[in-house]
Amino acid sequence: MKRWIALALLVCMISMLAACSSEGAESSSDSESSTISTTYSQPETESKTEEIDADTSEENDSETADSDNFSSGSNILVAYFSCTGTTEQIAMWIEEQTEADIYEIVPETPYTEDDLNYNNSSSRANQEQSDSSARPAISGNVENIEQYDVIFLGYPIWHGQAPRIISTFLESYDLSDVTIIPFCTSHSSGIGSSAENLHSLCADTVTWMEGRRFSRDATENDVVEWVESLELPESEVRTVGEFDFETKTVLLNSGYEMPIMGLGTYSLTDEECAVSIAALLEAGGRLIDTAYMYGNEAAVGQAIRDSDVPREEIFVITKLYPSQFDHAAEAIDEALEKMGLDYIDMILLHHPGDGDVEAYLALEQAVADGKVRSIGLSNWYVEELEEFLPQVILRWNLQKGVVVIPGSSDPDHIRENLDLFDFELTDEEMVQINALDRNEKHDWY
Repeated sequence: MKRWIALALLVCMISMLAACSSEGAESSSDSESSTISTTYSQPETESKTEEIDADTSEENDSETADSDNFSSGSNILVAYFSCTGTTEQIAMWIEEQTEADIYEIVPETPYTEDDLNYNNSSSRANQEQSDSSARPAISGNVENIEQYDVIFLGYPIWHGQAPRIISTFLESYDLSDVTIIPFCTSHSSGIGSSAENLHSLCADTVTWMEGRRFSRDATENDVVEWVESLELPESEVRTVGEFDFETKTVLLNSGYEMPIMGLGTYSLTDEECAVSIAALLEAGGRLIDTAYMYGNEAAVGQAIRDSDVPREEIFVITKLYPSQFDHAAEAIDEALEKMGLDYIDMILLHHPGDGDVEAYLALEQAVADGKVRSIGLSNWYVEELEEFLPQVILRWNLQKGVVVIPGSSDPDHIRENLDLFDFELTDEEMVQINALDRNEKHDWY
């Protein structure tokens, strides 16, 4: 979970700053800085206009040149299921050759040696293969599946077919318009009809390329020659935070694209919301920003439902206020209910407040549950972000070779401070945090 927070917020800590007015008795001044972890900044001015600006600091350009342009990942995914390691090796060679992202399909209940005893007709593998409706559960899921145009799908041959867990994988995602390239491993059986029999599990718009079988004795060169022989569909790999002025979108670190200009609904009444949103959508705008504190989430949702624009074309943002942090999960459901939407494109924590870390974890769970697609923060100062990310900061110190001795009187914080060894920051993330150095000492004396 800490790893999630690190990845989601590192961009926020070095990214955009913009002025943002706020509302309510607990709000901050009109000149406060706004930072959002999705490389998006939203100012709300008295004239009800919203702008987006990138804060490009020259003093850190040379130090962060590589990290500022890190990619969200390849447009190619290698997804594989492997029990003995043979398929895994082929998958890794494909990953290296294509510079793809890689995902292991891991069964929720691992297969034991007895499960794989093909000489026993009652073994788990045999039972599953004889049942076309069997769908073994998968542990975890592919994040940002939408970014992939090509999926290499690998599996061992079980009784001439793909293991049923491959069916589970294919039915777990919307793979419309994806190109799937199957590959299998076996001692003697070819790929046969194993791939063809998977076609019906996907939409008709999926393109299936001819698959390839590899033996246990296959070499890396065999894999390289096969991959080089393929005519893979070309697709531009975009960079997180990169503005595309042709599509008028920016790629978020969640893998989703967000329009770079839209409509803020702060202070708009229900009727004004309906008229304004209708005008926005008619003019081609697709980004709508609301919040719990605006009091118009229901009106925004109604206007979206009343429009002729398909829901998937509209990007909807709302925000949780600090008064909702202690019941964030319920607040997310409430927002969905108010707007009458199946999902919300982005939810932000509106301001720092007590319980903001717990509220952010609730946002992460909402993403995992499919209720929300992208999450982040707004109106966080750098100092507040540093308080928000002390596990991450402690881990950064450890990886820099610094012994950490944090003080705390809170038993929960003491336990959290010791829990630093179940995640690791990448080299790029270390560079990004290093770039925050302001040459200031943190001593109080």
